[in-house]
Amino acid sequence: MALANKEFPVLVLSQNDETRAGINDTVNAFAAHGVNVLLAGFENPRAVNLPSLAAHPALQPILFLQSFYRVAEALSRVRGLNPDNPPHLNK
Repeated sequence: MALANKEFPVLVLSQNDETRAGINDTVNAFAAHGVNVLLAGFENPRAVNLPSLAAHPALQPILFLQSFYRVAEALSRVRGLNPDNPPHLNK
């Protein structure tokens, strides 16, 4: 909670299991503090809801990461960076 702010969003990946209610409470708590929340797995009106596919619980984490990679690339480009040529990193 101390690191998150408008410039440092939170990425939340939530499976459809018994943890969902607690995850939803956490999303609401971050949003109440003005933090931008990116959410994959279910929808919350206080978050940016990332597209994610319904699948077997064993596959859901892999599919959620796909949502993250698409957002990370788009955010990088919006901020004027090139995700294929990051600074201080040789691929």
